[in-house]
Amino acid sequence: MKIIRWGMIGVGDVTEVKSGPALYKTAGSSLIAVTSRTLHKAEDYAKRHQVANVYPDVDALLSDPDIDIVYVATPPSTHQAFAIAAMEAGKAVYVEKPMAMTSAEAEAMTHIAQQTGKSLYVAFYRRALPYFQKIQELLASQVLGKILTVSVRLIRPPFDSDLDPAKHTWRINKHVGGDGYFVDMAPHTLDILDYLLSPIKTVHGHAANLAGHYEVADTVNAVWTHENGILGNGVWCFSSLEANAEDSIIITGTEGQVKFGTFDMKPIELTTQKGKDFFDFERPAYIQQALIETIVGELQGNGSCPSTGITALRTTRVVEKIVGQ
Repeated sequence: MKIIRWGMIGVGDVTEVKSGPALYKTAGSSLIAVTSRTLHKAEDYAKRHQVANVYPDVDALLSDPDIDIVYVATPPSTHQAFAIAAMEAGKAVYVEKPMAMTSAEAEAMTHIAQQTGKSLYVAFYRRALPYFQKIQELLASQVLGKILTVSVRLIRPPFDSDLDPAKHTWRINKHVGGDGYFVDMAPHTLDILDYLLSPIKTVHGHAANLAGHYEVADTVNAVWTHENGILGNGVWCFSSLEANAEDSIIITGTEGQVKFGTFDMKPIELTTQKGKDFFDFERPAYIQQALIETIVGELQGNGSCPSTGITALRTTRVVEKIVGQ
């Protein structure tokens, strides 16, 4: 079995708790190189995770002939440039979400993937999690009857750093992260609905900064229609009280409904004429590992990854239409 060898650009929090260890804990997979704009952070990461090679910059990492695939774990403003450079260097790419800052950037990335013949994957890892696959199973069983609507609510309080301009993070810097927490978090929901129901065909939305803690949007609503006719609506707010916090997706059909969450992943609640059933799943130690396993399998010629540049491009376009970029 061919060992898939990874190079990683960026060593931020996501690589500590969600993805990085999965690159070397997955069977047939090895993390062999890292780089970061702050070299000592890359060196520290490599020491703690037993990574053999630390490179001073991206170009040096991409020049390593032993690397099969590059994981781009940096803020969105760099995704296009690093992903394209990696594919042009002959590497497959796994890029963090959101895929890019704009649909034009995402389209350029998918074009280069097609041109070079290199695989492009995006970190919409919910597509591979047993929690969401159970929902897919319930929908396929037609226990809900004919599916009619989906409703989304994500309500969050502001972070302490949001309240102090001196502590603002890149996620609310429009030039680095895009239009705030909506473009950081909502793509996960919109992508999993693309996967569970069908691609979103039409969408209209409004985005505004109402609380005034920062410049980008803190409140967003949207309505949409899926290709199969299901109607959707959503509200996202990132400046409410902790007591108002909510993370819910409700899919309603003629014979019942299923309720679950994008992030909290509380037990799935199925309601039918027979009553309520609950389905609970243990949260994995490294939440991206299930998707990474599909990437490794595909590169080894066994199976396929459900989250690609093509599927992620659809979500990028939907997000862009909602926030009115």
